Amino acid sequence: MNEQTMIELEAAAFRHLLTHLRARTDVQNIDLMILAGFCRNCLAKWYSAAANERGLDVDYASAQEAIYGMPYAEWKQKFQTEATPEQLAAMAEIQRHVG
Repeated sequence: MNEQTMIELEAAAFRHLLTHLRARTDVQNIDLMILAGFCRNCLAKWYSAAANERGLDVDYASAQEAIYGMPYAEWKQKFQTEATPEQLAAMAEIQRHVG
């Protein structure tokens, strides 16, 4: 497989991931962090960093909109729920081991 084809496949997989995450608004960022160690906001940070490395000015808010498919504040208002005590405890346990 040549490099261009690999890049195209990776881009297609990433777009599919974004479509999936946008459809699964029931999955909270804290759930993603607990299970996978990253969340939508991590993807936005990576997206912004990749753009900046290429000389493009993509700030964090713009990157969040690219990932969420809407401004983060709007997504948060529509879909984010209060973290449960169990979620907070699981997150604290992960941070204890990582940090």
